[in-house]
Amino acid sequence: MDCQAEVNCGLHLVIQTSSLPEKNKVEFRLNKETSSFPGRLLQHDLERNYSSRQGDHINLVSSSMPSFPILQRSSEEKILYSDRLTLERQKLTVCPVIDGEEHLRLLNFQHNFITRIQNISNLQRLIFLDLYDNQIEEISGLSTLRSLRVLLLGKNRIKKISNLENLKSLDVLDLHGNQITKIENVNHLCALRVLNLARNLLSHVDNLTGLDSLTELNLRHNQITFVRDVDNLPCLQRLFLSFNNISNFESVCCLADSASLSDITFDGNPIAQESWYKHTVLQNMMQLRQLDMKRVTEEERRMASLVAKKEEEKKRESHKQSLLKEKKRLTINNVARKWDLQQHRVTSIATNQDRKDTDSPSQDSCQMDGSTISAFPEETGPLDPVLTNALQGLSVTDTHLVEVEGDTLSLYGSGALESLDRNWSVQTAGMVTTVSFTFIEFDEIVQVLPKLKMKFPNSLHLKFKETNLVMLQQFNALAQLRRIDQLTIDPQGNPVVNFTLWKYYVLFRLSHFSMQKINGTEVTQNDMIMAERLFGILAHVASSELPQYRVISILGDARKKQFRYLQETKGKKPGIVNEENNDSKRLVGENTNRAMLNYTTRDFYNEKLEEIKEKKKFCQMYIEDLVKEATEINKKNEALQKLWPQMFIELVRDAVIEIRSKNSYMKLCLQQITDQK
Repeated sequence: MDCQAEVNCGLHLVIQTSSLPEKNKVEFRLNKETSSFPGRLLQHDLERNYSSRQGDHINLVSSSMPSFPILQRSSEEKILYSDRLTLERQKLTVCPVIDGEEHLRLLNFQHNFITRIQNISNLQRLIFLDLYDNQIEEISGLSTLRSLRVLLLGKNRIKKISNLENLKSLDVLDLHGNQITKIENVNHLCALRVLNLARNLLSHVDNLTGLDSLTELNLRHNQITFVRDVDNLPCLQRLFLSFNNISNFESVCCLADSASLSDITFDGNPIAQESWYKHTVLQNMMQLRQLDMKRVTEEERRMASLVAKKEEEKKRESHKQSLLKEKKRLTINNVARKWDLQQHRVTSIATNQDRKDTDSPSQDSCQMDGSTISAFPEETGPLDPVLTNALQGLSVTDTHLVEVEGDTLSLYGSGALESLDRNWSVQTAGMVTTVSFTFIEFDEIVQVLPKLKMKFPNSLHLKFKETNLVMLQQFNALAQLRRIDQLTIDPQGNPVVNFTLWKYYVLFRLSHFSMQKINGTEVTQNDMIMAERLFGILAHVASSELPQYRVISILGDARKKQFRYLQETKGKKPGIVNEENNDSKRLVGENTNRAMLNYTTRDFYNEKLEEIKEKKKFCQMYIEDLVKEATEINKKNEALQKLWPQMFIELVRDAVIEIRSKNSYMKLCLQQITDQK
């Protein structure tokens, strides 16, 4: 049976589908209209010849294998269109066998259903091959086409770039609209000028080395997040990256190193929505003539330069702050390590002392156990490469840190306490309301509290972390400050917070401060009442049991007069003192009673102990000298008692002898008087 059909093409095809002659023929009449590729085919010098073709009359006769039809043209047609052949929109599923057409230079299979490239290996003079809009899944069958310069495989189903090894003369390669996920196997195409990979599945751009002639690269409508190797393309002029996933300039920074690039597009990317986008691109790519298909003006370049300078200054400041932050972190870690070593040493010494003498209590009231040792947590995380290089020369030998941030003065390590001797500006000192101590022995802090009161008069909030607060008595030292509204004792390194009643003791001992918060918790009136009930008797006992001279020595000069006032009014009758004085006496008495609860630091205690030892030694030597002198006096007295009777007799005898001759004695006396004159 014969079937004939008319299609709007310029070819008349006769297809014989069986071996029976004159049967099963299908005729196709192609008109003389030319086929164009608007918006798809890239400009090339071969297009002019391709677009000027005339209608062909072609016979496709079945071969011995029914799946491969054979193409035949008349001699007249071969003469008229000797170098080109168009088979577009023929509903072909396979490439036909083309015999006797070895001279073909242009072949068009557009808009068919071809799934595999085959039966064209004999066309070794072919320069232009168009397989746009088919169903090809793999690039193959091209190894013999060494003269091929234009290969159009757009809108197919290709997943991998392959089998292009012999196409070293290729000038244009169009693979847009496929399913390619990686750029590969193109490094040998040193003559390639145009590469179109738009509308694929690319996530990154690399492996472009060797494409030394490439001038145009189209990567629109992919999933690209970063670009590499573009700076290795010496002739690249146009790069189209529209509608991808590029979010920052760092991911495409290699573009700044390209000296030939003059036209680029980023529209449709997240980076194009940023306020700094245009200025950053123009500043880093001064050679650009067009950005996002718009000409770059000199005014835009000037503004980009100004904005870039501001950004650079901002970046330097940010880099500086990052360096300071990292240096702070490293310094704090140094302080923490030194603190831990110190605490381990203290623990070891305390353990050895306990082993030597378990019956004698330790004189060190700030002795620690191993549970109080802790390390400052180190921050981890990736650092900026530039910052990492800068940190290589950063000194991290500091063992203390002083930092003023806002209204907070932070001191890390015992060496930081020396900062209180600085000449702080009035503005800075007046601004500080919070003082934080970390990795510092509380006994060392006590010694600088008077300086703290003078240098920072507005400090209202004290924070203690890793300071060895181990007993309630240490809180007594805080009474010498001017004012405390808040107190924060971190459990880390301060075992005293494990005591149930420590907050009540603080409220009782520092009641004259009217404290508002302890560890972030509001202080209520009930808390004050409970503190008075628990520890009021303690203050009374402390003040009443001590002798007066001891009380006066404990009290400071400011309270000696108050105490003497109490002593003077103690014996008076109640009616003599008015009610106002009674209230004053009660208030002064409470403060004085609490003043008996003081704290002696370990160093001060050791100094006093040494002083007492020296005094004791001096007294002992003084007593020994007195005893020795008394002994000698007693011996002399005993000897005198033994000699005195004989001495008395001799004295009487001498006196009798001298006055026996009265005249001679008188003359002798007068002579002695005369001699004395």
